[in-house]
Amino acid sequence: MAGAPGDFGPTASWAALRRRAALLQRVRRFFDERGFVEVETPLLSSDTVVDLHLDPLRVTLFDDPRYPADGPCRWLQTSPEFGMKRLLAAGADAIYQITRAFRGAECGPLHNPEFTMVEWYRVGDDMSAGMQLLDELAQITLDRGPAERLSYAAAFQQAAGVDPLCDSTAALAEAASRHGFAGPPPWPPDDRDAWLDWLLASCVAPTLGRTRPAIVFDYPSSQAALAVIRPGDVPVAERFELFVDGIELANGYHELTDAAALRARIAAANQARAAAGKPALPARSRLLCAMDHGLPPCAGVALGFDRLTMVALGATSLSEVLAFPIDRA
Repeated sequence: MAGAPGDFGPTASWAALRRRAALLQRVRRFFDERGFVEVETPLLSSDTVVDLHLDPLRVTLFDDPRYPADGPCRWLQTSPEFGMKRLLAAGADAIYQITRAFRGAECGPLHNPEFTMVEWYRVGDDMSAGMQLLDELAQITLDRGPAERLSYAAAFQQAAGVDPLCDSTAALAEAASRHGFAGPPPWPPDDRDAWLDWLLASCVAPTLGRTRPAIVFDYPSSQAALAVIRPGDVPVAERFELFVDGIELANGYHELTDAAALRARIAAANQARAAAGKPALPARSRLLCAMDHGLPPCAGVALGFDRLTMVALGATSLSEVLAFPIDRA
């Protein structure tokens, strides 16, 4: 199949697609056996996640096909998060979804603008329970044993020789220089999170999950996204990520339930988007209404199924596990 003439054939072999299908069945069985209900939420919505680094694809919902550019704006979802949390606020308890997600400006060996995401939420779970469930899924799907768990701070100290929570921005920049960063930076020199992101991608992540999966937790509070921030001498976000073979596979949160805090984070994210020259995204959403009504305490995780399949098969590019990536779509 992969060797078919022309460009109509798939980039993945039939053997890889069979193994992908078997892995998909294994994921569904994992959640079904634990009492989760599989749900579906809209791919096309007036709401969308507001994040500096996530760029949803915009669609015009035209009424008259003669004027396809005239009509209200809708967004292809970067994640089913908003819809699934609305279900939680309406009484759902443990839910999962296997769906397509879309993100603009993402293409390469580890990225495709359209991809398959597995996302799940369980009411009553805290960060520890969320990490445990993710660990169990990784064991079932990858057969590599229990995950190592280490804090974000410990991961940086081991791989980059820097304390990401307490060291100055200048110290982070100096660490980046020691590890091969060639300036000047394409971001403001005082942008602490930009330095942390570079160090994570270039120095820390490549060391993670080499002998067994690794779950990194307690991220900087500035990178909380939709996670709870745990107070302390140095507040941290109750956020966790799964890495295998140096590749990030999943991102999880002990979920934020405070609607006022979410409104503030959306405003801050839109300010950051404006500073980066990106358009603002909708600040109002039905999720905010649901959180005003009451979102129960829970943990949730989003896992990139294509990357999981790639790692499980020992592949090095998503094109090896996708039938038709974007250049064949």
